[in-house]
Formats: sequence, structure tokens, C-alpha cells
Amino acid sequence: MNRTPIMRSLLLAALAAMFAAGCAGTKAAGTGTGTTTTGGKTGTGTKANEPPPISNRAKLLFEDAISAFEAQKKAGAYDYPSLERKFKAALDADQDVAEAEYNLGVIAERQGKQQEAIGFYQAALKKKPTLRQATENLAVIAQNSGDIAGAVSLYQSILKVFPDDASSRARLAEIYRQTGDHEKAMEFSRAALMREPQSVTAYKVMMRSYLERKQLAMAKLVALRALKIDQNDPELHHTIGLILLQEEKKEDARSEFKRAIEARADYVPSHVMLAQLALDVENYPSAEEHLRRVLQSDSKNAAAHLDLGIAYKGQGQFDKAMQEYDEAEKLDPKLAAIYFNRGVLLHRNKGAPERAVELYRKYIALSGGEVALNAEHPIFGLLREAESIVQAQKEAAAQEEQAKKLEELQKQQQEQLKAEEARQGGTVAPASGTNAPAPTEPAGGTPPAANTPPPADAQSKPPAKAPQQKNPAKTDANEPSDDIF
Repeated sequence: MNRTPIMRSLLLAALAAMFAAGCAGTKAAGTGTGTTTTGGKTGTGTKANEPPPISNRAKLLFEDAISAFEAQKKAGAYDYPSLERKFKAALDADQDVAEAEYNLGVIAERQGKQQEAIGFYQAALKKKPTLRQATENLAVIAQNSGDIAGAVSLYQSILKVFPDDASSRARLAEIYRQTGDHEKAMEFSRAALMREPQSVTAYKVMMRSYLERKQLAMAKLVALRALKIDQNDPELHHTIGLILLQEEKKEDARSEFKRAIEARADYVPSHVMLAQLALDVENYPSAEEHLRRVLQSDSKNAAAHLDLGIAYKGQGQFDKAMQEYDEAEKLDPKLAAIYFNRGVLLHRNKGAPERAVELYRKYIALSGGEVALNAEHPIFGLLREAESIVQAQKEAAAQEEQAKKLEELQKQQQEQLKAEEARQGGTVAPASGTNAPAPTEPAGGTPPAANTPPPADAQSKPPAKAPQQKNPAKTDANEPSDDIF
């Protein structure tokens, strides 16, 4: 993601010219004098170590494929499956068309099918060992995959066969640049330009070297010179965009990145930069569009999945954002930013601060610890906020638990009181000190008037359970009572 691969042109137009020349009787490299043929494999005078002549049908099919490529290049949109079918048709018509095999390798590489591309390049070299472009592309693949020693060996093998080859020198210059030896990078770039003044590859090495050393004026000058050679090279526009970003001219940089994808719609580095610029201004739909194009070319790009998750989050699509974060983690578990962004989503949008705290701490650990981060980094404020929410939730939960226990205790006391009432067959007397309510008369009842004699039946029957006194006049408390109970 952070490393921009060396860009390679298809070279189809050049191959078409080379193919036509080979069939027209020019000198074959390293084989002495060439042989003129009028088509087919029955031409006379072919030397044993020269490639056999190509059939007219294969030649016509190859030229048709070249024309299709040129039309698509002019339109700025490539139909790789269609081009693949056309070159395969030429190869089916004649298995000795090494250039068709090579072009199939280029098309496979453009579609991210690297192993298929390597197979096509190697097959092309078996048919035509002097096909320099196939060796160079194999070297570039090795270089981009980190096999620097293998790449250098292949470039040197080209220089043994083609001592004045400018492209191999420019590629070696790029290796020196990548390893930080800018002096050697400039030396090999100039050597390439001395042999081929139109070497855009050499200019690219020089402009990147100047850019990395913050010599922006020189970087821009070299880039503009290269644009005069090829105005449709996306990498040149992209590099100018990077220079403009260094100069803090974001809108101008954006325009250059757009020119890069206009020149080639599938140019990933400029889609990446346009997505980043869109995220910076919170233009999430635009960021999503560019990131989808990136993932079409490289579905295993963890950083692109992460940024797409951020774009989804910005549009309120939290579940989709979480899916992209999960995919990014599968591809690169050590990408610290995954845990920061997932933590923010869980903290602020999903109501899961406790899980967010874990993710924030993991981000800090993967970033080298607290001492490795700037004290003003937002992670520290977010972590404190999430921890305070977690603490408040714990306190609230403790209070709720205490309230539940109190409610349960009160409920048990009420049940015990009811059980006591049931045992006594009525109302339990209120506790001492309680103000008991005065008895009330039944509804509609009339209180008896003062000094009103009781009814006759009431005079004949004493009140129930009232004690009968034998001697009501005796009131001396010191005398024993002779009441009968």
C-alpha cells in the first residue's frame, strides 16, 4: 500500500512494429542476417538457429489484437478479457508467436494474475530468448516482490546481451533509489538517458529521487520534461500530484490524480490518494467510490478495507463498517489503526465502551506504547472517556443490584406479616406506640341517646362475657375480690 510499484507500459505498439519487422526480413538479434519470407512456414533459406517464420493467419490475428489494444488505449478503457481472447487466437493460429505469449503475460499482470504472467513471460522466452521485454518484466516482478538479488541478476543478463540497453540501467537506478543510494540512482538514470533520451523510466527515477530529498522544484522540472514525451503516462501525473501535495496545493494535486486515472482508469495509486483526500474533507461517498476501485484491483489490500470501513462509518452504515474492519484484521492483524477505528465505532455508536477500552489499549500497544504516541493523540482522551463510562455503568449496576435486594427484603417482610395474620385468624394488633384508628359506626347507624334505657331484652340479658359482681358496693382495693369468673 505504501510502496508504489514500478509501472510498466504494455509495449504492444513496439511489439507490433518488431513483429512486422521480423516478418519483413530485418536482421534478427544475435542470429546474423535475417531471412525474407512471404508468410507461412514454408519459406526458404531459414537458418537453423533462427525462429521459424510466422503464418499469415497468425500475423493478421496478431495485428487485429494490436489494433484493438490501440483503440482501447485511445478510449482510456481496457477490456482485458477481450484482448486476451484476441492474442490467444493469434497464438492458437501459430504457437511460435512469442510476442503474443508475452502480451498475454502483460494482460495477466494487469489483472493481478502474477503467476500466470510469469508463466507467459517464461514461455515467450523459450520461444524467443532475445525477447528482452519478457526478461525485463520478470525482473520487475522479482523487484516488486522483494527479490532484489533476483531482479539485479535478470537486469545484468539483459545488459550482457544488449550492452547499450537503457531500460535495464533505468531499472537498476530504481533499485538504488529504493535502497536509499540516490547518488547511484542518479548516475544510472543519466547513463540510461545518454543511451535513450526518451527513457521515461529514467526520468521517473530522477523525479522520485528529487521528491524524496525534498527538492520539489527539480522533481517538478523532471516530471514536466517526461510529460512532453508521454502525456498519458499516469505515473507522471501521479508524481506531480505528490509534489503538489508537498507544496500544500491540495486542489491542484487532486486534479493531477484525476488526470492519472483518466489516462488509465485502473491506476491504483491515484485512486488511493483521491480516496484519502476525500476522507480528509469527509466526502465519504467519493472515498467509497475510489476505494472500491482499489479493491477491484487488489482485494487483499488491508489498508483499503480499513479506509472503506471509515467511509461506511461516515455514512452511518455501522454494520458494513464493522465488516470492513474485520476483513482488514484478517488480512493484517498488526495494522494498529484497525483497533482504533473499531474502538471508536463501538464506543460512540454501538454503546459498547468496555470493549472499546480493550481495543484502545491494543492500539496503543501495537503503536509502541504510550511513550511512542504524541501526548495530544486523541486515543488518550477517548480512552479516559470510555473508562469513565464503564465506571459509571458499574456504579449504576451496583446501585440497581442493591435496590433489587432491598425490594426483595421488603417483599419477604410483607409475606411474613401475611403469614402471621393467617395464623392469628385476623388482624395483627399494631405495634405499641401506633395510633390505632377509632372504631366507626356502621353505615346508617344512629348513636344511642344519653340516659336512654336499653331495650327490654337487653335488660334481661347481661352483655356476653361481662363479669357478674356479687357485691358491687365493695371498692376497697385491699380486699380480695370474690368475683366468680
